[in-house]
Order: sequence, then C-alpha cells, then structure tokens
Amino acid sequence: MTRFRELIAQEDGQALTEYGLILGLIAVVCVGALTLMGTNVNNMLKSIASTLGNTGSGGNANP
Repeated sequence: MTRFRELIAQEDGQALTEYGLILGLIAVVCVGALTLMGTNVNNMLKSIASTLGNTGSGGNANP
C-alpha cells in the first residue's frame, strides 16, 4: 500500500506534460496569427499591385 501512495505522490512526469500542453497552445496561437497576418499582407500586396497597374506606362499617374 505504501508503494501505491508513493506512485501517486510522484510528480516527475507532470511537469513535462504541462510543458507539452503549453507548447501546443503556443503553436496553435502562432499558426492562427500567421494565417491572419498572411491574409492581411496578401490583401495589401494585391491593393498595391492594383494601384501600380493602374498608373499606366511611363510612370505618369495622371488619370
């Protein structure tokens, strides 16, 4: 019975599990942030390309 109590009282593996869960949570947040940021950057680059495409040749920006 004392051996069973010792096994329950051991906390060696818990710290590693907690670090793993925290790392997983950080990874999910990073993927979400990069996905959102990538979409915003893509839209901004499309806007810039559209603006540059509408300037015409010769670098003249007269409409």
